Amino acid sequence: MLRGLYTAASGMLTQQRQQEALSNNIANANTPGYKSDQTAIRAFPELLIEQMGGTNRIPTTQGGFNIPSSRQLGGLNTGVYVQETIPHYAQGDIVESGLPTDVAINQREVPDENGAIFFTVQNNDGDVRYTRNGNFTIDADGYLVTNQGYYVLDENGNNIQTDGTIDIISPEGVIPTAGGDITIGTQYVADANTLIKEGNDLFQGDAEAVPGDADYTLQQGALEQSNVNTAQSMTDMMNAYRLFESNQRVLRVYDESLGKAVTEIGRLS
Repeated sequence: MLRGLYTAASGMLTQQRQQEALSNNIANANTPGYKSDQTAIRAFPELLIEQMGGTNRIPTTQGGFNIPSSRQLGGLNTGVYVQETIPHYAQGDIVESGLPTDVAINQREVPDENGAIFFTVQNNDGDVRYTRNGNFTIDADGYLVTNQGYYVLDENGNNIQTDGTIDIISPEGVIPTAGGDITIGTQYVADANTLIKEGNDLFQGDAEAVPGDADYTLQQGALEQSNVNTAQSMTDMMNAYRLFESNQRVLRVYDESLGKAVTEIGRLS
């Protein structure tokens, strides 16, 4: 009976984590460049049930003796758990914003199935991070920064000084300035699933120069929308809620049965 309690409880915890991931996706449905999270649900290792306690009689000349015996009954699954949360890196829709500092990565084809191209930025600790959120602006010192205030880096890993304004960004990411042309830095990750999601639309991991056979452009005055499917996420949330309730009812039944076992069946007459 206790095993059933643990199985139902693990189901409730799994659906709770599923609900949290879906809620976060819906909350960021309007965040530019946001990549939705998907939960990978796995079952705990299956156990083999074996019946023990029986005996086999071995005859001998002196009357025989008993040896313990066992019999396999089959497998038993002990519940499920969320193994990991994986971002989904599919390209989001490109929507025009009309702002000259907004830039969208229009990724059409890359060499690797799970490959992705990112902007390079510098976080508050001075470390290089990657993002698909091209909602940029110009700070008081004339540097190109993200809407969280992180410096956008050029192809050489330096901060981008815009002289206070941006008129043109070419499809290759070139920005004409008084000091010469500056190219917005982009990097390529062959397997985007190896990246670590840090929050604030930032990813941490190893990247390399964009391959020459990658087909992509940078589109000025536009933003890549999140790839969250709001309708599907709402449906999945309802399913997770129903599954949570089902496990909750099972847990309640087990709790009532245990209560009867303690207060009624075990009562001395």
